[in-house]
Amino acid sequence: MSAALEALDGSSRERLTPENLAAQRERDAANRPRPTAVELRADGRFAVEELSVPGAEGGPNVTLVYARPGDATGSLPVLYYMHGGGMMMGNAWSVLPKILRDWSAPLGLAVVSVEYRLAPETHYPGPLEDCHAGLLWTVGHADELGIDGERVIIGGKSAGGGLAAALTLLNRDRGDGPTPIGQLLQCPMLDDRLDTPSARQMAGVGLWDRSSTAVAWQAYLGDRYGRPDLPAYAAPARATDLSGLPPTYIDVGSAETFRDENVAYAHAIWCAGGDAELHVWPGAFHGFDSVAPTAALAREARHARTQWLSRVLGRSVRE
Repeated sequence: MSAALEALDGSSRERLTPENLAAQRERDAANRPRPTAVELRADGRFAVEELSVPGAEGGPNVTLVYARPGDATGSLPVLYYMHGGGMMMGNAWSVLPKILRDWSAPLGLAVVSVEYRLAPETHYPGPLEDCHAGLLWTVGHADELGIDGERVIIGGKSAGGGLAAALTLLNRDRGDGPTPIGQLLQCPMLDDRLDTPSARQMAGVGLWDRSSTAVAWQAYLGDRYGRPDLPAYAAPARATDLSGLPPTYIDVGSAETFRDENVAYAHAIWCAGGDAELHVWPGAFHGFDSVAPTAALAREARHARTQWLSRVLGRSVRE
């Protein structure tokens, strides 16, 4: 993994600051180009729709990108997904080619990807409320979408993984949404306090470290940043009750800032009597499987996630 990291140019490893956010967004958009619905359909392999649905009360509409295998019939289970990007970058479209290739087609799985509002233009709870409103709309329109509203997996990566964890908690406590059958959390951003051993140990290491994470939390939380009474829906590591959660998959690299907060979250789920599958990939940095997708470790990580999904769904993986 260190060789893959060293091969990157210097701009890829530049730390995020409030001053360089605009440049970082431009670089991110160039590195993760947004495919069109036509491109995502891949000559009919997938059916893809962009949907504008009502947001939370007082909020704007939320854009959802809905996709399913083109040859699928009947009601499909659905992965409700939040993209990464530190709460400040990324989009609902660019994550889909990989998700459709790795999970949707092999597992007969529908996907709804959420275009939540980004920080710092929108602070908590705006992005989370976007995700919650989209979730309620999705299960409320399950029949017309051709999905099974009782077979929902909530998932996300990095900042999107943190939103997925927060959404699962919010959905549990409000009781107005589905009962998800699982939550898939890839290297989730969970703890605004940044006081774990790995946060300090990995400062200055990898693509995304403690300083960049601090900028992201400040952008997302605004005036709430650093408050001792921050709710778990803002930073899921603050949760004191992780009971009643669905089966959970968490994976993280051993050489990244989020390692210890992810391990602690899995441990807290176990202590609450829940089901969590935890993978700590040795020597892996944040985003390793995107930077070096053909590396043996990245292939193992993709396989482990797919196998967990197949078990939760009760479906074999189609070749």
